[in-house]
Amino acid sequence: MAGYKEPSFQDRVAAASKARETALARLKAKPPVDPAVLAERAAKAREREEAKAQRAAERAAQRAEAERLAEAEKAAAIASQPTEAERKAARDARYAARKARKSSR
Repeated sequence: MAGYKEPSFQDRVAAASKARETALARLKAKPPVDPAVLAERAAKAREREEAKAQRAAERAAQRAEAERLAEAEKAAAIASQPTEAERKAARDARYAARKARKSSR
């Protein structure tokens, strides 16, 4: 029984050339694409891109609105905190009440 024979360089070049020719023949045999189909595909692609841009704009608007609301809430929280003078007055009132309780004993 004969052993495995490695293909020579010429055999490999011939096989590659034949494969290239068959691929080219297959490509040439393909029917041309109808221009109407191409136009329809392009229109659908444009619609998809426009819808994507619309969704991105809506998300950006929602994000901006959420940031605006968060800033407003933060400003309201800061405004509702007592000022330094109000805190001092409350502390003084607690101190006076404690002093009054101690002196009344």
